[in-house]
Amino acid sequence: MAGRMVEFPSSGKATQGYLATPAAGNGPGVLVIQEWWGLVGHIKSVCDRFAVAGFSALAPDLYHGQTASEPDAAGKLFMALNIAQAEKDLSGAAKCLAGFSCTTRLGAVGFCMGGQLALFAGCTNPSIGAVVNFYGIHPNVKPDYSRLAGPMLGLFAEKDQFVNPSAARDLDVEIKAAGKQSEIHIYPGVDHAFFNDERADVYNKAAAGDAWKRTLAHFHAHLK
Repeated sequence: MAGRMVEFPSSGKATQGYLATPAAGNGPGVLVIQEWWGLVGHIKSVCDRFAVAGFSALAPDLYHGQTASEPDAAGKLFMALNIAQAEKDLSGAAKCLAGFSCTTRLGAVGFCMGGQLALFAGCTNPSIGAVVNFYGIHPNVKPDYSRLAGPMLGLFAEKDQFVNPSAARDLDVEIKAAGKQSEIHIYPGVDHAFFNDERADVYNKAAAGDAWKRTLAHFHAHLK
């Protein structure tokens, strides 16, 4: 890992996150938001990839030290997430990340639960100027799309049983109906979590590679 763990204030308490920055200095800041497993190695490696690509990336630990390695435990952490506290943690992370960003506008990208929270952050924090939502879902997270501060890129999977193509298209319509910018891509023949290269059961190299290129292009275009 190229990055390091850092602490930042969140509603009067110290919260941790994993920070990776470019070797040459600060880059455009991107919040990287975890799947339901927690702040695990895969999410840290995504931050490292952003740093190699020239971005400063911070992944806040929304489970405050807890992680899961099997679905039942992950599901319990997922449903127990305190959304009000998560909003405060994301706000604190954004303020921390701003100190390592060469742009005033930040990006937010998340996966599964984190995809929905990235969209939520884009609707609750005006410093978020662009969102990338990888197959985002959380039943207790209800973003107000009228407050979305920047364009959303949504990346979804045709075989996803959690966020199926119809739900992805509905999201696109809802965001546009709120007068905001949205673009979605539905990858044929792949499943939920296709970007996670530590999950051989669902990882798809071609789709993940294309999604990564689109993610970088989205942030390059909108974080200035």
